[in-house]
Amino acid sequence: MNRVFVSILGFDIYWYAILILIGIIIGIYIAIKEAKRIGFDKTFIDDLAFYVIPISLIGARIYYVIFNYSIFKNDFWSIFKVWEGGLAIYGGIIAGILFIIFYCKRKNKSIFKTLDILAPSLILGQAIGRWGNFINGEAYGREVTLEFLQNLHIPNFIIEGMHMNGTYYEPTFLYESLWCILGFIILMIIRYKCKNIKIGTITSIYFIWYGIERFFVEKIRSDSLFIGDYKISVIVSLIIIFVGITILFINKKYSKYNERKEKLYAK
Repeated sequence: MNRVFVSILGFDIYWYAILILIGIIIGIYIAIKEAKRIGFDKTFIDDLAFYVIPISLIGARIYYVIFNYSIFKNDFWSIFKVWEGGLAIYGGIIAGILFIIFYCKRKNKSIFKTLDILAPSLILGQAIGRWGNFINGEAYGREVTLEFLQNLHIPNFIIEGMHMNGTYYEPTFLYESLWCILGFIILMIIRYKCKNIKIGTITSIYFIWYGIERFFVEKIRSDSLFIGDYKISVIVSLIIIFVGITILFINKKYSKYNERKEKLYAK
């Protein structure tokens, strides 16, 4: 599969970069629309996006490089070739959330209100980004047969894309993309149909939803990142599921209800 979207004056622009850009643009649009709907500071979201997107991308790359150090140790400059792939979503999530916490505290804004606005955008961006992994031949699963893939009733171009070096692989990128799309729909239904939801609920559901999926999908992936004998993403998945459940329990006792266009959102 050709990873290059277009070549301009000898410079290659990759599908991977295009899909990430599409995910970012759509995500920002959805977040700004929600900020305006609930009376949240739109300018704050604009400014936050300007900083958090590159920081998250850097975090995703650093995470990937750390757990693939053997690949990069003899070719330092390849660390910067992000257009060739090699972004770990958990690294991006961790870096992004840490910056959001810092930025919200600095600007005196609610951390969880901000995360609630951004969570649906993030999970949709993940769904789109996984197709970049598909084109790059990444995020694939265990070895399977052609018959196994045909029985999934998936398009033939995906089956062909999962045929690498004479072997067929399970399309775990597709599982995650579809799961994230479903998660996006669920979060948007909660956002628009539930008048009284507690601050942090959407964030907690995102953590739990994505953590559960990644925990199981990671177990069948063939290109996982390891720490010792353990798949690092399995460990991180358990942590974010725990964080999501903890937020729900804290909300049950302490968090306030959000109501549409209520001034509670103003900060």
